[in-house]
Amino acid sequence: MRLDDFDPNINVEDQRGQGSGFGGFGGGGGGGGLLFAFLPLIFNRFGCLGVAVVVGLFFLFSGGLQFADTGGTGGTRAPTEASRTAGGTDVRSSCTLDASSKVACNAFSSADKTWAAIFQQQGQRFVAPKLVFYSGNGQSGCGAAQSAMGPFYCPGDRGIYLDTSFFQELSQRFGAPGDFAQDYVIAHEFGHHIQNLMGISDRVTRLQRSSNEAQGNRLSVMLELQADCFAGVWAAQNRDRMDPDDLQEGMTAAKAIGDDTLQRETQGRVMPDSFTHGTSEQRMTWLKRGIDSGDYRQCDTFAGAI
Repeated sequence: MRLDDFDPNINVEDQRGQGSGFGGFGGGGGGGGLLFAFLPLIFNRFGCLGVAVVVGLFFLFSGGLQFADTGGTGGTRAPTEASRTAGGTDVRSSCTLDASSKVACNAFSSADKTWAAIFQQQGQRFVAPKLVFYSGNGQSGCGAAQSAMGPFYCPGDRGIYLDTSFFQELSQRFGAPGDFAQDYVIAHEFGHHIQNLMGISDRVTRLQRSSNEAQGNRLSVMLELQADCFAGVWAAQNRDRMDPDDLQEGMTAAKAIGDDTLQRETQGRVMPDSFTHGTSEQRMTWLKRGIDSGDYRQCDTFAGAI
């Protein structure tokens, strides 16, 4: 996707070089694997604080030696070069620290401008989020940030948190290369910010508190699929900047991170009641709906079948 260089006035925070610098990924078995399987549920039901408590207890009692990754490759991942390198000191230095940082900033800046314009057209007040880089371990307004959580949005401080090593894993481990696949990651997390501004996230959280586990998971799926659709809306609003291969790159990425695909690869079986993000088919469908319509009002995953 041919995006302009980032606006130097975007809100960027850089925590790289401040943490312990190990990614914490480990083998597919044992306590780490079980913990990772439940992280999405814990995050969606109790937020970053809940994840931070569980992760903290895990590190306390297990020595922090393992964290299962979605690839199940085994072993402990060595510190990446990014985790050993100090982050930037301002927007420009943070966003140009490496190629992945620039991709993230360009996509974030574009989403910021796009959604600000949409809100203005609707006569609504837009509040920009912040983009936070970290490596291995970081700190968010919702508690600890861990690479094992993947990119995430914290409503507590309106921050989109990213360890840019995820982009490499998206390409190599999940088989979803391309700049649009990376843009989709940022646009999806930006979609969660839009849900926060619209009050959708709060309504879902209230419903989940009075729901059983299966119902709570289904609400989480609806929330995630809507964020996928919002990502598609952003892409549609910038359709003139899309390359011919971008749509396929987005579909490949959405397919790769569907709950059924990930469970089949990591556990060898699929458990629909435990889905928290949606199947590969659902994620592709709602991303494409956003791209095809360009209208966020077409992204109501809470009305009818998903």
